Amino acid sequence: MDTVAERGLDGLTMAGLGRQVGMSSGHLLYYFRTKDELLLQTLEWSEGRLGAERGALLSRPGSARERLDGYVGVYVPDGPRDPHWTLWLEVWNRSQNADDEARARQAAIERAWHRDLVAILAEGVSRGEFRAVDPDRFASRMRALLDGYSVHVAVGLPGTGRSEVLAQVREFIDETLIPRT
Repeated sequence: MDTVAERGLDGLTMAGLGRQVGMSSGHLLYYFRTKDELLLQTLEWSEGRLGAERGALLSRPGSARERLDGYVGVYVPDGPRDPHWTLWLEVWNRSQNADDEARARQAAIERAWHRDLVAILAEGVSRGEFRAVDPDRFASRMRALLDGYSVHVAVGLPGTGRSEVLAQVREFIDETLIPRT
């Protein structure tokens, strides 16, 4: 994951990675077949870790807004070249040429994020913490917003650091989701 973040997938060779991890390139190819498979399995591993973090977040006591803020905090990259987000950028870039199985695996990762956000939103709506929105539709729109901002953070566009993005997202939530009194 760190190697992909540092060099990108184009800068990664199986021989170079093999040297880093103490394996031959042939051994890596035996397990992963291709660089694309290595990339996707690394993303699935990384997502497993984030999925556990999201799961813990969803089971915490507190308000739906607190869980939503936590979800956003897990979603948004830490900064430019965030290893997890660099993996996502590489996967998205290669998705156009991916086979059906690889696309299905990527879609499963996306669905997990979506499902967890829908659950937070539905809880907030049912408790009256959030306006009466369709949780599924709102989650789709919010994830598109988070993806756009997150790409800007991950590639290091000026003025779109993590703290600025978190403030923008909080403002968006306040304006669109919190009931007006």
